[in-house]
Amino acid sequence: MIGNDIVDLEVARCQSNWQRKGFLDKIFTINEQRLILDAENPELLVWNLWTRKEAAYKIFNRSTQIRAFIPLLLECNVINEFEGTISINHQTYFSQTEITESSVYTVAVSERLFFLKIQVLSSEQPIFKEDGIPFLMDSISNKKNPVSITHHGRFWNGITLAV
Repeated sequence: MIGNDIVDLEVARCQSNWQRKGFLDKIFTINEQRLILDAENPELLVWNLWTRKEAAYKIFNRSTQIRAFIPLLLECNVINEFEGTISINHQTYFSQTEITESSVYTVAVSERLFFLKIQVLSSEQPIFKEDGIPFLMDSISNKKNPVSITHHGRFWNGITLAV
């Protein structure tokens, strides 16, 4: 399974005051808050961890059908600013993050080898949804291939796993 998330840093700076009272407490565990407050660039780490949690949540949601606001149940273990794991309910997901001047983008997978099978989608590809969960329809096998879509501000990314 796969998940992805992107934050447009320009939009985030205008619309989300991560320094406001209670924001970190509502989204990040105590360990994650320590990492943020000790970071050289706390703002960038906020959005890095946020995208990791959101990408992992998409996998969790797809596998459990649980839809809820549960960021504190998702615990990020940062290997470095580009890699890490996210744990929830004894499940561990793996993440890879790309950071540019304008965005933070994370892909999460349920198995490491899935990183090698990721296919980037075009926004023109016909993507269907069932119960809010996106998929591609394989016209040959008639199977539903899981898709993860993310968009924020100026950015849109869609991914699937190669069959």
